[in-house]
Amino acid sequence: MYWVSNKFIWIPLYLWFCYEIIKKYKMQTILLLVMVAVMITLSDQITVFFKNYFERPRPCHDEHISHLVHVVKDACGGPYGFISGHASSSFSLAIFLIPVFRGRFRYFTPLIIMWASLVAYSRVYLGVHYPADIVCGALLGILLGYLFAKLFFLLKITV
Repeated sequence: MYWVSNKFIWIPLYLWFCYEIIKKYKMQTILLLVMVAVMITLSDQITVFFKNYFERPRPCHDEHISHLVHVVKDACGGPYGFISGHASSSFSLAIFLIPVFRGRFRYFTPLIIMWASLVAYSRVYLGVHYPADIVCGALLGILLGYLFAKLFFLLKITV
């Protein structure tokens, strides 16, 4: 599960997304990629805000249960875990890409949702988040992905 949370393992997938986006959207590709960058940055900043606001320790940092938590590769992360940035980012990207790739690939929607769910689940498996952390992160990601997809198609029509 460690590799699922590693951002570099997914570079080929992200490159494939870029290739398919360029094929389909041509001139709007720059707008789409800028929106994805802003969406992921916003997702990250919101999760950092929540982490610093709630200050809920990660399971691996919680003195009451840390002895029960198996941490893979001694990678616990920062002190706070509510809400999960990985879950938020992966779900925002997934939800954003569903309408972008609509009708292009038969099983894209279930596969991209499974990918985002796997990334989110890996954070609990690795002992760095509670289930509520990833659920709230996923909900934030779904909201951001939906809003940015709506905004993209609104801007795409007017540009």
